[in-house]
Amino acid sequence: MRVIEISQPGPADVLKLAERPLPELKAGEVLIKVHAAGLNRPDVLQRLGLYPVPPGASDLPGLEVAGEIVAGELAGTGFKMGDMVCALVQGGGYAEYCAAPSGQCLPVPNQWSPLEAASLPENYFTVWSNVFDRANLRAGETLLVQGGSSGIGVTAIQLAKALGHRVFATAGSDDKCRACEVLGAERGINYRSEDFAEVVKMLTSGKGVDVILDMVGGDYLPREISCLADDGRISLIAHLGGSKATVDLGQVLRRRLTITGSTLRPRPIAFKAAIAAQLREHVWPLLESGQLKPVIFKTFPLEQAAAAHALMESSTHVGKIMLQVI
Repeated sequence: MRVIEISQPGPADVLKLAERPLPELKAGEVLIKVHAAGLNRPDVLQRLGLYPVPPGASDLPGLEVAGEIVAGELAGTGFKMGDMVCALVQGGGYAEYCAAPSGQCLPVPNQWSPLEAASLPENYFTVWSNVFDRANLRAGETLLVQGGSSGIGVTAIQLAKALGHRVFATAGSDDKCRACEVLGAERGINYRSEDFAEVVKMLTSGKGVDVILDMVGGDYLPREISCLADDGRISLIAHLGGSKATVDLGQVLRRRLTITGSTLRPRPIAFKAAIAAQLREHVWPLLESGQLKPVIFKTFPLEQAAAAHALMESSTHVGKIMLQVI
């Protein structure tokens, strides 16, 4: 099969087209003939040598795919040979075939193409786990999404809005802010020209937001604490702005604030399968009804993975960057 390998840590052009044998399936896995794969920031970090591959995972990049089940033990899974699925994987998505735990597979939603479905798993698993599970966004509460124009961001905006929440989002240009508003954010906040903490406090009449989904960290953290409501929660999923921050612990204590964080890739299969079950129950009906829509910025053929990575690193996109395999 054709694959994209990381020939050595480095810039985008270290991604090389290569040939490899098909994956050997482990117990509980299915083999997917990949139609499309999504790009995610962890792919870039892995390429740079900054995101170690979990033990036992493929060294190939790619954390989400969609395609056809062509092999594997399917008894008790609810799937059959030939079914079109999308799947969250630990790696190996940049390839013509990919092994995936059956519990991390979900059906391609009705009316969605495989390319569109491949844009779902990493973002929806991450948002559901961190916003609705760890941070426990409840009815009537508000959400601030940092990086609202990213794949994670557009997912969080749409999903929270569809479930009835007020959503605010930050982005790096006025155009990106408007895109966030079109997707459902009540207000896009240009972090280059506005103080997001002050804008949020103004929009919430001084109360602050209940939950913040943060992929920046660094010096954002003290400003986020300042615009959290009492009993508010920050859910950290990356630290693109730095891994260290100075925090006013007095505010954390007095106002009963929670700062939590997680990474999805190393979590066990059972944990991810539980998220998949929640997504199928609560989110898949919204996808199939059209309340949630794919936001795909640009698609590249598999062999142009390097160009796709270069686009991601430019941060000029809104939504997902995809690889078309078939």
